[in-house]
Amino acid sequence: MIEPGWVSVLPPVVAIVLSIWTKQVVWSLFAGIWMGCTVLVGYQPIAGVGASLDAIVHVFSDAGDARVLIFTLLIGAMISTIEFSGGVRGFVRYLESRHWVHTPGRAQWLAWWIGIVIFIESNITLLVAGAVSRPLFDRYQIAREKLAYIIDSTSAPVCVLVPLNAWGALIIGLVASMDVEAPLELFVQSIPLNLYAWTALLLTAWVIFRRWDLPAMARAQARTESGQLTWAADPGESVPLESVIAREDPPISAEKARHMVIPILSLLLVMPLGLWITGEGDLLKGSGSTAILWAVISALVSSWLLLLTEGRANMSVLTSVFMTGAGKMLPIAMILLLALALGDVAKTLGTGVYVSGLASATVPTMLLAPMVFLVSAIIAFSVGSSWGTFAIMIPIAIPIALNLELSLPLFLAAAVSGGIFGDHASPISDTTVVASLASQTDHIDHVKTQLPYALLAGSIATVGFWVLSLIL
Repeated sequence: MIEPGWVSVLPPVVAIVLSIWTKQVVWSLFAGIWMGCTVLVGYQPIAGVGASLDAIVHVFSDAGDARVLIFTLLIGAMISTIEFSGGVRGFVRYLESRHWVHTPGRAQWLAWWIGIVIFIESNITLLVAGAVSRPLFDRYQIAREKLAYIIDSTSAPVCVLVPLNAWGALIIGLVASMDVEAPLELFVQSIPLNLYAWTALLLTAWVIFRRWDLPAMARAQARTESGQLTWAADPGESVPLESVIAREDPPISAEKARHMVIPILSLLLVMPLGLWITGEGDLLKGSGSTAILWAVISALVSSWLLLLTEGRANMSVLTSVFMTGAGKMLPIAMILLLALALGDVAKTLGTGVYVSGLASATVPTMLLAPMVFLVSAIIAFSVGSSWGTFAIMIPIAIPIALNLELSLPLFLAAAVSGGIFGDHASPISDTTVVASLASQTDHIDHVKTQLPYALLAGSIATVGFWVLSLIL
């Protein structure tokens, strides 16, 4: 590690500025890596390119990082296999056949609970909740904007509170790259402190329970009760979600909910078992990357066995589905790979040491966690990617806490919470776009009705991080 100085902050600053300016997280991260490597090789730009490539390749030398990257691809394969099997549609039809919903309130609670229960991947949560709940919302004259708000407020916030999915794997991998001894344990400790995620979930529940509509949502609700589904002149101009799902899934009959339930149960059971085995009887000391890898492999294998034993697919078809699903996750895997490389370069430059020293001299300690939260939120809002924000901010937040001997779980929670807040409020976020699609509502209408709730939850979280800074 070179002597920390102002050049130590160039890599993350370059990545942040370019991400906001270009909206291209991958190339922005690479630019940050190149900037750092150029400094390390004596300010030689051409040599910096070669050093950058070496830094990226070096990520694979760490077994934990390699496992997380493999897991990221496998989770995409698992999701595609479940979709291929008709498991999502089978689960939807099972819920509908039970007639569990017969009031407007229960329709909203159903959407909320689906968001809580299906935590494997945020877009899966959005699509399932939208497919199940939208007909019920229309039947009981509940605004589609409210459906979009409910499912958007339970997808990413829930996913980020669980270590059993790609979100958890990304965060654990980034923390592990900071030389933290027990990254999984730190992630678990940060879960109760993830104030924005908890606030968003509880605020949504309060909105449903008290029927509390802020002005923009109240206008949308009044329009719906008057018989108009959307503000658009032609409410049917959007593509029905059923047709989207039908194009993604093959025409398979006798779809069963077990094709979704069994793989998820397998994942949930194998994850703690893997932690117990690798931790030699102590779950918190287990290898998170190993346990997650085992869990998703078990889920994938169980899904394959179901399809093979029922004669609904052969190995050739399943291999094709596997490759398609893994390919869909390549952009996320690339972000993670570059983020890990940028973290290694920043560590060599002493970025964390320099920033922590600068922060301690200029910012009161009690304001550091709120500052991390707000900076993360601004980046995520501008970029539209919570994952890209995690990649930039976690390698900055963790060293600040380490060098100033502050609460590691609090600073990790602040960085993650800010990413979720900014992503939730951003009109260019993928989850915001998918929530609009799943609810079949106008995207801008969704943003306008959701933003007041997101800002309220963000304000509560900001104050909360300030209070926690005084306590922890």
